[in-house]
Amino acid sequence: MKKRMTAVIAGDGTLRCVKEEIPELKEHEVLVKVHASLISPGTEMAAAKKRRENPDEKAEAIRFGYSNAGEIIKVRGDVKGLKVGMRVAAMGAGMALHSNYACVPVNLVVPIPDSVTYEQAAYLSLAATSLQAVRRTEPALGEYGAVLGLGIVGNIAAQLYRLSGARVIGWDGFRSRIATAKKCGIADAVDFIRKDAVEATKLFASPWGLDFALFAFGGNADKALESIKKCVKISADGHEMGRIVLVGGCRLAVDGGATSGNLDFRASSRTGAGYHDHDWEYGRDYPPAFVQFTTQRNAQELIRLIAEKRLLVDPMTTHRIPIEDVADAGDLLIDHPDKALGVILEMNHKK
Repeated sequence: MKKRMTAVIAGDGTLRCVKEEIPELKEHEVLVKVHASLISPGTEMAAAKKRRENPDEKAEAIRFGYSNAGEIIKVRGDVKGLKVGMRVAAMGAGMALHSNYACVPVNLVVPIPDSVTYEQAAYLSLAATSLQAVRRTEPALGEYGAVLGLGIVGNIAAQLYRLSGARVIGWDGFRSRIATAKKCGIADAVDFIRKDAVEATKLFASPWGLDFALFAFGGNADKALESIKKCVKISADGHEMGRIVLVGGCRLAVDGGATSGNLDFRASSRTGAGYHDHDWEYGRDYPPAFVQFTTQRNAQELIRLIAEKRLLVDPMTTHRIPIEDVADAGDLLIDHPDKALGVILEMNHKK
């Protein structure tokens, strides 16, 4: 059986490329000859960091990756019109791996037009995470919002808020991400380390105040919350009002009663309905009249926006690295987050 090259996180937290057999296709799966995959600087590199902090050479290596793109070379069972030769984007933890061949269930695969490159399509899973967060926010045309953290998820969310008609300001501490955000059409972006982000945001949302804020970063968020409280709407009785949405892996302490005013706190997880529902992933659909935006529907809409050039992802690509050199990609993202953002793994099919 033909071998594939797959990226793994070793027990010491380093990234490696290993050869292994391509699994047999299950019913309702397609085999994708992958051309590009995108490393998540957040969740995936957090797992690598954790292992680096507590290395264990005997620990089993972990396959990782959940967003790639390529062409279908084989199908099995009912795959709902997907055919050999189709260009597709694929997603799914443990399925759309960082590998040159991936077996992916039917509902986690969407066709892509010729106008969308494999690199662009590889952003799909993180883009769907952003879209889910935007849907959880329920932005309205004319509202004001802030996105704290302009990594891939935050950047795309800010673009989607703007497409929804909201006015958005971004916060980040890396100058490179501020510059990238502006290339993606996010004109209002502030470096909170070197400038007063609270004052800039108050001026931006004047005279109304923020309607919502998205926290798209990891770590402690207590100080960020206190800063955002100074920027949101204030009711006549002096209470803060607005929606705080948590999509990143941050943590914060929320006190009840008047301390937190009338703020709404919402968590946002995954990419839409169906993700991690085995039966749905393998083809069982929900009634569309009752479940409007599944993970697949979100994916289809995002690919359409990329094709229409209304959602920009190219400015976020900072590096293209062969999968054989995935160790370099990991070191770059972990050790130099100010220089690396969208790291695309390029696939080799000759070895």
